[in-house]
Amino acid sequence: MLTGALYTVIFALASMVGGLALGFPAAVMRLSPWALLRWPASLYVSIMRGTPLLVQIFVIYYGLPSIGIQFSPVTAGVLALSLNAGAFLSESLRGAIGSINPGQWRASFSLGLGYWQTLQHVVLPQAMRVAVPSMSNTLISLIKDTSLVSVITMTELMLSTKEVIATTFRPLPLYIAAALIYWCMSLGFEALQKVLERRLNRAHR
Repeated sequence: MLTGALYTVIFALASMVGGLALGFPAAVMRLSPWALLRWPASLYVSIMRGTPLLVQIFVIYYGLPSIGIQFSPVTAGVLALSLNAGAFLSESLRGAIGSINPGQWRASFSLGLGYWQTLQHVVLPQAMRVAVPSMSNTLISLIKDTSLVSVITMTELMLSTKEVIATTFRPLPLYIAAALIYWCMSLGFEALQKVLERRLNRAHR
């Protein structure tokens, strides 16, 4: 079970990285003044947020092979989690970027900074302070959502727990133990969230 817990953390972190790689461009596209960029990003976010993660896992692992696209359980699981997390992270980042006073954009432009320079050096450092709590919630949700990928035989905590139950026939204590391990992992990431918040807020005290 502890080995499964380690895999759970690895899969969650990998999915978080993948989600950020998808979520940040989606957030920027949704803030774009050009509808041609906004619509694809809005459609992606709507589909991912509006359908169950379990269905998304089934589509990727069981559905795509019918059109010649096949993934291993680990790849399919991480891909599904990344796509799902990316939609929620894009909303967190979009809200955080949108919370920055528009005057800062205008001031940066008046100083000769371009759009991407303003975004990188002025807006994002401030937006991250706002986005960290919701992004941390997404990571903690990923820790728990990894339990769903056990349905495609991807080794993580829940599948490991089921395998132990199959040999010991003691479901109640083992499921309780699994719940406690999930809780401990969540507490660890909550502590990390507080550290990040303190570091990001240091300059504003």
